[in-house]
Amino acid sequence: MGRLDGKVALITGGARGIGRTTALLFAQEGAKVAVCDVDEAAGLDLVKAIEQQGGEALFVRADVAQMPEVERTVAQIKERWGRIDVLLNNAGILRDATLLKLSEEDFDAVIDVNLKGVFHCTKAVAPLMVEQGQGSIINVSSVVALYGNFGQTNYVAAKAGILGMTKVWARELGRKGIRVNAVCPGFVETEMIRSVPPEILEKVKERIPLGRFASPEEIARVYLFLASDESSYLNGAVISADGGMVV
Repeated sequence: MGRLDGKVALITGGARGIGRTTALLFAQEGAKVAVCDVDEAAGLDLVKAIEQQGGEALFVRADVAQMPEVERTVAQIKERWGRIDVLLNNAGILRDATLLKLSEEDFDAVIDVNLKGVFHCTKAVAPLMVEQGQGSIINVSSVVALYGNFGQTNYVAAKAGILGMTKVWARELGRKGIRVNAVCPGFVETEMIRSVPPEILEKVKERIPLGRFASPEEIARVYLFLASDESSYLNGAVISADGGMVV
C-alpha cells in the first residue's frame, strides 16, 4: 500500500530538480502524476521513467504564467483521470540582481511565474477540489521569504507573497475540506546551486546548524507528508525545511 494510493497529483515545474524527484516519489507511493513544465524533453523523459517503474503519468507542456495554458492543463488531467487530489505549486525561475540593477522586465518575469503562477494553478484546480470535497494544495515558498536575501528583490517578494496567499486560502478553502500549506525549503543540492561560487556556498553552510545542504529527496518527503492523509489536520502551516537556518 502506497501513501498516495488512488490520488491524482499535479506538479508544476516537475520536469527537473526537486519537482522531478517528487514526481518519482509520488508515483512510487501510488499516485497518478501529472507533470506540468515548459521543458518538454525533460517532462517526457520523466513520464517514461515513471512508467518504467510501473506508475501512471501525464506530461502537459504549459507556462504557469499564462492562465489559458493552466486551464488547458487542468482540463486534460480531468479528462484523463477525472480528479485532482494534490496540487504542488513548485514552478519557479530566478532572475537575480541587486535593486539598483534589477530591470522591470526581470521583476515582472519572476512575479508572473513564481507568484501569479501559483494563483493561476490554485484558481484552476480549486473548483475541482471543492466538487470532490477534499484536496491538498502545497505551495513552495523559500527560506529567503523568511529572512530576505541579497540580490533577490523579485524572488523574495514572490516567495513571501506565497506565504500570504497560503494563509488566505487555508481560511477560505478549509471549510470545503481542502488543506493549503506552504513549505520553505532551504538550500538544496540541485543544478541551480551548482552555479554559485564555492566560497559563497561555504559561507551559507556555516549558517546552517546541520552543516549541510538538503538532498532533493529530503524536501520531496516533506511534500509527500503534506500530500498524504497523514497530515490531515495541517492547514495554513508554514514548514521550514532548512536544516535550522532560520530558527
